[in-house]
Amino acid sequence: MQYVYIVVIGLHVMAGVFWAGTTIAVGRDPDIRAERFFRPQMGAAVLVFLTGILLWYFFHQGVFSSMEKVLALGIVTALIAAGVQGALVGSASGQLAGADAAKESQLRAKMIRGERIAGGLLVITVLCMATARMF
Repeated sequence: MQYVYIVVIGLHVMAGVFWAGTTIAVGRDPDIRAERFFRPQMGAAVLVFLTGILLWYFFHQGVFSSMEKVLALGIVTALIAAGVQGALVGSASGQLAGADAAKESQLRAKMIRGERIAGGLLVITVLCMATARMF
């Protein structure tokens, strides 16, 4: 059973690092095309949530102490980050096809704003995961 824990934790961490890392990088560099990363980011987010559910079941089922409250805050900020990315980045990237130069500039600014907001929320998520044991 210990191998299952190792695999699930590994998938959770790797997907989370990809999601948070690309979100922060895309948000900091407007020259990176956010629409190229949107689908992989959302795929990583889904994997993070699925493995997170398993980890909660394995290690935190039936308990809601201060550690779980900190983790719950991280979960909420991750859910909001995914929603922000879907609402701002996803909707704007879908409108890019056929947009003129002025509209494309506005859409790219909207995507960068979405990535920056989501990146900040994911920083909070990572801090919650990293420090939860200390509470």
